[in-house]
Amino acid sequence: MKAWPLLALVIVQGILFAAHLFFIHTWIAFFPFLAPAAVHALRIAVLSLSFSFLVASLLNFRHSNWFVSAFYTLASVWLGFANYFFLGACLLWPLWYLARAFGAGDDPLVRPLLAGSFVSIGLVTTVYGFINARNIRERRIRVELPGLPQQWRGRRAVLMSDLHLGNINNEDFCRKVVAIAAHHNPDVVFIPGDLFDGSTARLDELIAPLKELKPRFGIFFSSGNHEEFHDPGDYLAAIRKAGIRVLANERVTIDGLHILGINYHEATFPLRVRTTLENLSPGAGEPSILLNHAPVRMPIVEQAGISLQLSGHTHGGQFFPYTFLTRRIFGPFTHGLNRMGNLQVYTSTGAGTWGPPIRIGSAPEIVVLEFERA
Repeated sequence: MKAWPLLALVIVQGILFAAHLFFIHTWIAFFPFLAPAAVHALRIAVLSLSFSFLVASLLNFRHSNWFVSAFYTLASVWLGFANYFFLGACLLWPLWYLARAFGAGDDPLVRPLLAGSFVSIGLVTTVYGFINARNIRERRIRVELPGLPQQWRGRRAVLMSDLHLGNINNEDFCRKVVAIAAHHNPDVVFIPGDLFDGSTARLDELIAPLKELKPRFGIFFSSGNHEEFHDPGDYLAAIRKAGIRVLANERVTIDGLHILGINYHEATFPLRVRTTLENLSPGAGEPSILLNHAPVRMPIVEQAGISLQLSGHTHGGQFFPYTFLTRRIFGPFTHGLNRMGNLQVYTSTGAGTWGPPIRIGSAPEIVVLEFERA
């Protein structure tokens, strides 16, 4: 393994271990009636669980069987709980010191009642997040494109981003997404990346339900970061085998509408984006749609004369408090239809999840785009 991925793994695991150590120390401090044996067992169990997600992710990368699937699912679920246990612990200490300042700290029941309340809130919040993450919303958006050919007026496209197919979002999840999309009888389907979660196992089985989706003008895909964690060849082969057109820095024209796709890695370099779009863009006045996984490089895309960029990647932050962090990074382009000059950008929160299968402060979605002429 190269040095930088190993360093990244060590840093991530260090953060997870420190977070688990902090909240288990908080629990033990605020539940003083626990027996020494229970404290010892609890500390070992929680600190062992701090390693579960990283180990499961490494196994998930290459293998798919009932054990890996169950292990990865349980580790991801635990990470969701751990997130809110950690946040609860961060809030618990200042509240405790505040209670002491007002003279309530002498009551022996205050500490366990405070801790029990925060643990309960963490449990309920996380369970809600699991339920919310499986309730896929259907968004309808009307998009006006300058120069849109008459035959495209009133036609529908379905945007389905970030399915993250793998051991959690399996073929049943894919079948559910396909059923939602098929209900709208789309003329074309766009998938701007992260169709897969990162595992290279069972790709043909996971994507099989998409073969049942038969839009008039086909399904178009551009790669996301999860397809490019390593050589994307396996993913792209499975996608093409399913009858989906991969746009790898390419442009096609369907019935007068130009569709472009750029690779995720390519889009991380401004100069490459500019050069690619200079070679592919039909220019201003020609209606065009760019599949670009992340909502980035909009000034360059706008200068190239692109009408509409379709993105995902952000997940809308997926769950609190990362919803605020994502908003700080991507601003108004975190989610929804926004404009930069003559360029319109729709960023989808995506249908699936990565890591903890929870959504709090965001919602999974399938987007139906209805085209009108500006």
